[in-house]
Amino acid sequence: MTEAPSPGHEAQDVAKPGVSLAIIAVIACVAQFMVVLDSSIVNVALPSMKTGLGLSVDAQQWVVNGYLIAFGGLLLLASRAGDLFGRRRVFQLGLVAFTAASLFGGLAQEGWILLAARFLQGAGSAALAPSSLSLITASHTDPGRRTRAMTWWGVAASSAGAAGIVLGGLLTATLSWRWVMLVNVPIGVGLLIATFTCLRPSPASGSRPRVDVPGAVTVTLAVAAIVYGVSAAPDHGWTSGQVLAALIAGTVLLAAFVAIELRTDEPLIPPEVFAVHNVRVGNVLSLFGGIVITTPLFFLSLYLQQVLGESALRTGVSLLPMVSVISLGVLASQRLIPKVGPRRLVLGGGLVTAAGLVWLARLPAHSDYVAHVLLPTLVVGAGMSVMMMPAVVAATAGVAPRNAGVASGLINMCRQLGAALGLAALVTVAATVTRHGSAPVVDGYRIALLVVSAVSVVTALISFFLKERGDTAR
Repeated sequence: MTEAPSPGHEAQDVAKPGVSLAIIAVIACVAQFMVVLDSSIVNVALPSMKTGLGLSVDAQQWVVNGYLIAFGGLLLLASRAGDLFGRRRVFQLGLVAFTAASLFGGLAQEGWILLAARFLQGAGSAALAPSSLSLITASHTDPGRRTRAMTWWGVAASSAGAAGIVLGGLLTATLSWRWVMLVNVPIGVGLLIATFTCLRPSPASGSRPRVDVPGAVTVTLAVAAIVYGVSAAPDHGWTSGQVLAALIAGTVLLAAFVAIELRTDEPLIPPEVFAVHNVRVGNVLSLFGGIVITTPLFFLSLYLQQVLGESALRTGVSLLPMVSVISLGVLASQRLIPKVGPRRLVLGGGLVTAAGLVWLARLPAHSDYVAHVLLPTLVVGAGMSVMMMPAVVAATAGVAPRNAGVASGLINMCRQLGAALGLAALVTVAATVTRHGSAPVVDGYRIALLVVSAVSVVTALISFFLKERGDTAR
């Protein structure tokens, strides 16, 4: 992303005169890095938060779930608002909400203030995540430039998860838990200044834009209920009343959302978005990819800390090689997509990931880091790295610029739902194996990793439904 081409016609909808496309891509990548970072950075600091604010066990859970529920529930509404009312406006509102929440959370003296701040952070992230990707897709109309910019966006997203573990451990150990929140403030302020300086206000998609309010409310409540249900399942059980009630309510609301969308004149998801074949397949790939990419890092983190006794900081450092390989592979995929095609990349990457996960599933109770963690995670990372960008490219290519925001929101929502569903289900699987077996907890992790391997194979097979450039687009 070192190129700084002068903006031409393709940048007119987003960049101010004289601002290069590279600057737009940097703004988008930093915003996405910050959003993904905050989904993991607080995990390491939870014990210190509990001590500092006297949080209960349930309150600790809501520090994480509050962010995820607000983020997932508001994604589609925020992404469509960006298309209708202007990407810069929604992006800036998200930045203000996210930055203010980080400040209030970092200065919190009561537990409820921290929880409220995490909900507000999630709402800000819901505006930032799709807006950051749509800034790229709307401004980079040249396919080559768009692929390069989206590749760097993917690198930012893939590296932020492990960076959150490392940075969270470092800040908590050297300063205090408050800095896992406050670290966002200077970044948010810097991004806000950059948006005023570099981005032009986007025109609304009509003289009097209207939001599908019934659809927006229904899908927001549906996704929030589902995310809550799957997040609560590992602690309360899949058959508990509150989990079943949340999942049933989410399913009913989703059905109601579909019915509303079919009847309204101005749907939240315009029909032409799903009319593109690869958009449909790309979102399914993102759903399964959320499972494959998120869950191995979770179980590895537990294994290193709870089985091998590593500190949170050492755990993050131990996972850095894997994340580095993912980042390098994502960069390489920008050259491979036009030469090899997204179908072959997803197929090969899914099978390599599955093989690496089978190797990783041999985790012993007393591990040799190089043989049992480092080498298999490098294989897993290599496979994952070439699966990510083809799905993003497929789910956004062929979408009209006026619908770039909602397309970006869909892929983010599918990835998050996949991660939440997969993690909740596999945590339950691992706990069930441990509870009903005579072996140690590591046996549950092994079974969970084998299940993820099977999901990776399914993801690879879904790639056969992708249409290559020469095929019919719809």
